[in-house]
Amino acid sequence: MAKIEPFEQFFTDYEEWFEIHPKVYEAEIKAIEKLLGPFEYAIEIGVGSGRFALPFGIKMGVEPSNKMAEISKSKGIEIIEGIAESLPCKDNSFDFTLMVTTICFVDDALKSLKEMYRILRPGGFCIIGLVDINSNIGKIYRKNRLSSRFYKEATFFTTKEVMELLSKAGFDDIKCYQTLFGDSIENVETSIKSGYGEGAFIAIRADKK
Repeated sequence: MAKIEPFEQFFTDYEEWFEIHPKVYEAEIKAIEKLLGPFEYAIEIGVGSGRFALPFGIKMGVEPSNKMAEISKSKGIEIIEGIAESLPCKDNSFDFTLMVTTICFVDDALKSLKEMYRILRPGGFCIIGLVDINSNIGKIYRKNRLSSRFYKEATFFTTKEVMELLSKAGFDDIKCYQTLFGDSIENVETSIKSGYGEGAFIAIRADKK
């Protein structure tokens, strides 16, 4: 079952986090931008409040939380109610799928990535954004997860684990960019570097041949 309860109860807190940490949000957007290619039909899986869909011109999203969906709709995003493990979309429908900080909330990560592969057209690509649990900030998230409204029930991943899952789902030509360097969100450094292993936020692109 999708882990939507925190987002139903604390949706205003979710939105406020981005207002409080604009530097972090901007860095995550820039890391994803490094991996973008041309696209015509795109969808975000776990679109939430549209914070990541809108900057990239994505007009459609899948979202199981009613509260979050309402916020996205108010921003002009078309919402499809559903979960990542069973996307209510036809095969070969999109040339770009986005999933940002959602993979830790799904019940079956591999099944979710296989679904993203299914709905992508040949030659399309996906971008996954995540907090790497092996990073300094990721370790803090894991340590404090039980006291967190949003991450209490999350399943955290390393970048390598997600890359391996993408390969199992059928994707190839996997590449990464990283940002958010340091020991805390409050004192984070927001340069963008290729690869992974240092930054807390990792953007991963994988292609469907």
